[in-house]
Amino acid sequence: MGAVTDDEVIRKRLLIDGDGAGDDRRINVLLKSFIKWCHATGSPEEGFTQHQRMLGTLAQCEFSMGKTLLVYDMNLREMENYEKIYTDIEENITSAHDKISECKKEIQRAKRIRKNRQEYDALAKVIQQHPDRHETLKQLEALDKELQQLSHIKENVEDKLELRKKQFHVLLTTIQELQQTLENDEKSENDDNQESSMENGE
Repeated sequence: MGAVTDDEVIRKRLLIDGDGAGDDRRINVLLKSFIKWCHATGSPEEGFTQHQRMLGTLAQCEFSMGKTLLVYDMNLREMENYEKIYTDIEENITSAHDKISECKKEIQRAKRIRKNRQEYDALAKVIQQHPDRHETLKQLEALDKELQQLSHIKENVEDKLELRKKQFHVLLTTIQELQQTLENDEKSENDDNQESSMENGE
């Protein structure tokens, strides 16, 4: 039989000790009671009572060990869940960067639209200074229609940009809350591990 490593000893000790309720001490007491029971010279009634007491202690240890295994499995599932959350956060951050880049492009487009509108307004003023002619009226009507279209496009771009800003703000808030939750869980787990280490060291 190969030598038992320190990790295996620690793992078995943690499994025996359960959630830090002193199950390792229970087993030590159980072993001592068993040895004492084997060498006991008392009455059968006393031996039976001691035997029942040892069975009760053993059942408590087995229950604690089972509970510890359940907690261990739950922690594994939680770790898998946290990894999925991290993956989702990274994907959301990447998506947010893409949306920010798209918003910047829309802002540049809106600036160009505004500049064009100013140029069209200046041109319309120049045209209005000329004598009234049929062709001039047609050009003015076309410019006015184009200005309305550009104004509508600008409003749509501004509305979409405002929506993207709100969505990005909500995303950042969600990411911060998730990160805070993960930090609190990690801190709680570290505190539990420290308490377990202190109790095992007693």
